[in-house]
Amino acid sequence: MPKNTICLWYAREAEEAARFYASVFPDSAVTAVHKAPTDFPGGKAGQVLTVEFTVCGIPCLGLNGGDAFQQTEAFSFQIATEDQAETDRYWDAIVGNGGKESACGWCKDRWGLSWQITPRVLSEAMKQGGAVAERVFQAMMTMGKIDVAAIEAAAKG
Repeated sequence: MPKNTICLWYAREAEEAARFYASVFPDSAVTAVHKAPTDFPGGKAGQVLTVEFTVCGIPCLGLNGGDAFQQTEAFSFQIATEDQAETDRYWDAIVGNGGKESACGWCKDRWGLSWQITPRVLSEAMKQGGAVAERVFQAMMTMGKIDVAAIEAAAKG
């Protein structure tokens, strides 16, 4: 068992969410599904209580805890992408599976979990600081899904 695991609260669909993530992202898998031995807040004995899974190698635990808590943007997965095709693939998988677009490379999956689909060219340009970072940041602020060509153009000035 890893020393640190991210625990994500779902109303009832932790297993479905985990299987979706495993189907979309590399180095991701559902590793265990545990059913409740007794009734619990949000469920009954025999229903899925927790799901162990990884997302891009990061260990997670999905907890079916009922409706008491909702996902917020205070937590997100940031997925670094190499090019526009990879950016499109992840963005389209999340948004196209009942998710919602947001701004600046952010989107939410249908379970309310936030994702930042971030091309490396954006991160690298921001690290440069100065005028390059300012131009790239201004360009990013106008986008939903990140447009790699537009970011590259903004970086060049």
